[in-house]
Amino acid sequence: MKLARLLIIPALLLAPVTLPAQQNSDAAQNTSQALPKEPVLQPNPLDVLRQFEGPADQEYRLGPGDQIAIDVPGHPELSQKLVLGPDGRITLPLAGNIDLGNKTREEAAAAIDTALSEYYNNIRATVSVEKYTSNRVLVIGAVDHPGLVQFDAQPTLLEALAKAGLPGAPRNSSNQVATLGTAPSAMASIPERCAVYRGRNEVVWVNLRKLLREGNSMADLRLRRGDVVFVPNPQDNFVSVLGEVQHPGAVQLSPDMTLANVLALAGGLNTQYGAAHRIEVLDPSTGKKTIIPFKDVLANKGNAAELTLKSGDVIFVPRSGFYKVTNTLNAFSPLTSLFTYSMLTYHP
Repeated sequence: MKLARLLIIPALLLAPVTLPAQQNSDAAQNTSQALPKEPVLQPNPLDVLRQFEGPADQEYRLGPGDQIAIDVPGHPELSQKLVLGPDGRITLPLAGNIDLGNKTREEAAAAIDTALSEYYNNIRATVSVEKYTSNRVLVIGAVDHPGLVQFDAQPTLLEALAKAGLPGAPRNSSNQVATLGTAPSAMASIPERCAVYRGRNEVVWVNLRKLLREGNSMADLRLRRGDVVFVPNPQDNFVSVLGEVQHPGAVQLSPDMTLANVLALAGGLNTQYGAAHRIEVLDPSTGKKTIIPFKDVLANKGNAAELTLKSGDVIFVPRSGFYKVTNTLNAFSPLTSLFTYSMLTYHP
């Protein structure tokens, strides 16, 4: 299964801890000085979900394919409806190409005013959105209609699942999945858990049914444009592969699967940044991190040969040249497990 390429997002940085070299043999023999442990963040799991979903009143930003209406009072020749191109640009008479990608309506209007100010005096444009084409997420896995789901407002997890369709979920007169809730008929179709992938380096697993039973509003997690929602089949086991691979996302485990097999199913390494120095495997249930040299992965020796992958493990491939990788592993209750990875420049 190939996942769509996800958008890169900012990550949380933690300073790596290093220990000065020993200055003499006596210090070298002093076993009481243990290496400092890497700091681990343990915030409240619900706070982490709130941080992941972002503010409710976040203003919409334009993207490729969005249809906008431009109104310029006193200049009907400039008032028109346009569609943002794949590069986020529009074309206006005289002004030419104007980049409106990732801008709010007000920012887009200001950009248009600036572009036209060379040819007109006192220009005051307004921008409205006619069609939210770029406001969509990808839903894959055990759903009736896997694929892109489009929204006219901020997408949410339950709405995305209802639009994609859950097998066995109650349906309305139009044969569409009704609003997901806690009724017994609806709960039977709710997956135990699902994953939301954001960019190459972030994934959150949500125990959806548990949150709904507890009446927790975090079950209807606010999503962002470009998110990928993955609903696993209850009978299947999956690991998450993040970082510099061709197809970041979920990979189904099979008996006796090796780490090299999993990386191959993720499309192999992203060779744009050269060969990886090492592979990191994190167990969310224990917080244990295993670092394996990439040459051992290829030869299936050392820790690579001894490693037994389990459902839920996270495999991270850091970018070559960024060998000092700081991991923020937040292992939160059974509700969520959030992993964020940041790269710091390596100076040999």
